[in-house]
Amino acid sequence: MPPHRSHPRPQSEPGPQSEGAAPQSEGAAPPHDGPAAGRFAPSPSGDLHMGNLRTALLAWLFARTTGRGFLLRVEDLDRVRPGAEDRQLADLRALGLDWDGPVSHQSQRRVGYDEAIGKLAAAGLVYECYCTRREILHAPSAPHAPDGAYPGTCRDLTPVQRAERRAARPCPALRLRSGVAEYTVTDVLHGEYTGMVDDLVLRRGDGTPAYNLAVVVDDAAQGIDQVVRGDDLLSSAPRQAHLAATLGLTVPEYAHVPLVLGPLGKRLAKRDGAVTLADLAAADSDAGAEPGAVAARALSSIAVSLRLAEPGEAVTVETLRARFSPSSLPRGPWVYHPA
Repeated sequence: MPPHRSHPRPQSEPGPQSEGAAPQSEGAAPPHDGPAAGRFAPSPSGDLHMGNLRTALLAWLFARTTGRGFLLRVEDLDRVRPGAEDRQLADLRALGLDWDGPVSHQSQRRVGYDEAIGKLAAAGLVYECYCTRREILHAPSAPHAPDGAYPGTCRDLTPVQRAERRAARPCPALRLRSGVAEYTVTDVLHGEYTGMVDDLVLRRGDGTPAYNLAVVVDDAAQGIDQVVRGDDLLSSAPRQAHLAATLGLTVPEYAHVPLVLGPLGKRLAKRDGAVTLADLAAADSDAGAEPGAVAARALSSIAVSLRLAEPGEAVTVETLRARFSPSSLPRGPWVYHPA
């Protein structure tokens, strides 16, 4: 696999203290003594659909065929649906996937996120943001700034301006004072990719750690040096890699895999019908299909989509492990047609 390389590109007008780098702290990301690992990190907001299951299988295959451990992390900082986590774990087991050690939960790691923000703040790399989403959406962008970049509205407020805004919004978000406008990462499937880096949110106004911060801190703390996920998240990799580098953490190797689309060519969703193992089992109940047979058929379909099996061939994850090669993976999305 190609080595990771990251190349920051400086902003044309960096803000004050934007070039500082936070010193390392064992509290935010303690040294990891175990083997390197890959991971799958679902959010417990609902059942896993065929796209999620396919990505989980790929993450497992990438890790297991490169001698890495494989970890499971539940990203439960936002919406949690009761029972969803248990069903997700059961579906992964039904496919034949295993993982090393206990399942971790982001909701139990808030101290690490706070310490990471403290490190950045001590280096002058954190500022309060009082903007609403609507204000950001309608704010004029800086010259040559990419679409969707935070325009820096609150970056360099005077003390008086800051006090006025804090009086109106006493619970601001916290943002990273980034020192670059772009960052380049190397992806196993996409090669070098350069994407936007703006002043990303570290902690939301409601006190919830932001996704970009949490995944960076967690991956470093757990010794995860390989991140396999859907290619819809490729654009977030430069932000996360830059944040990791700023915190003095190792940037993981990335592999962003193609998504699964529904019959209409849009991202697979519940509206497309039988897209989860529970859906497939319900559809087959009248035919007397056993739950194990449903999972086996789903695994076979996913394997065919990855060019790792012939249509209708019965396979196991160990079969696929023996056949797996990243270079042979399809680069386009899989259009899934529920039965």
